[in-house]
Amino acid sequence: MIEMVIEQRRRSLGGGLEVGRVLPFAKKRMVGPFIFFDHMGPLTLPAGVDRSVDVRPHPHIGLSTVTYLFDGEMMHRDSVGSELAVRPKEVNWMTAGSGITHSERFEKARAQGDHLQGIQAWVALPTEHEETAPSFSHHEGDDLPQWSDAGVHGQLIAGSAYGLTATARTLSPLFYAHLDMEAGASAEIPAGFTERAFYVASGAVEAGGQRFDAGQMAVVTSAASGIKALERSTVMMLGGEPVGERFLYWNFVSSSKDRLRQAAEDWKAGRMKLPDADHDEYIPLPDTPLP
Repeated sequence: MIEMVIEQRRRSLGGGLEVGRVLPFAKKRMVGPFIFFDHMGPLTLPAGVDRSVDVRPHPHIGLSTVTYLFDGEMMHRDSVGSELAVRPKEVNWMTAGSGITHSERFEKARAQGDHLQGIQAWVALPTEHEETAPSFSHHEGDDLPQWSDAGVHGQLIAGSAYGLTATARTLSPLFYAHLDMEAGASAEIPAGFTERAFYVASGAVEAGGQRFDAGQMAVVTSAASGIKALERSTVMMLGGEPVGERFLYWNFVSSSKDRLRQAAEDWKAGRMKLPDADHDEYIPLPDTPLP
């Protein structure tokens, strides 16, 4: 039932912002099209926090970023002209495609203090859509179907599951859902997808006679059907159909190593437009060698 358990690894993004990185993992780089999965926080940001905690402008190709918060607020700006805050139980879905740049800033925290916690995931695009035009969409309310049943309070973030479909435009079959589970409640792991996993953001759950605690992702087999909350828990369900081998370099994802090299050269040479409000600062290309 359980193919693999992945423990989050704490990583500093600089400026005091720390995440728990789950994907990619050495032995399991992707779950369906999900190639990146970071648990942000929990982190308390005091009023007046330094701008160094912000995620400065940086580029992406070949993927969609999915930002989803449990607590706090982040201001998103990008090179296609979007400028919008994301708040708890809302979704910022940004498709990089042929290339986009964006920043994420903690402007509410700077003004009055804030408590931040959430998930940022990357979804690799299928080969035929890797060079699609970049775009951004924000989703809240009826865009994100909710349900409550027998102690499970759920919200569908993207794709189709639990008999529901979210409105974010996905380019390959997938599901992504947030479940708040009361102690003793049981929840289905959506079926009908080749690869599936769940991540325990808080609390503890049981599946197949095994306990899973906060910070653990369980990649499950086709035989897995459900989980049970051992205490009040927050769980993310995710999965979908594989999109094929992908290469990852810094913030770039592609089926082609040559495309990664071109993106790196474009960023280093300043050929990628920055968000209008962030033209004076950006994250430089790292010194790590290309694949």
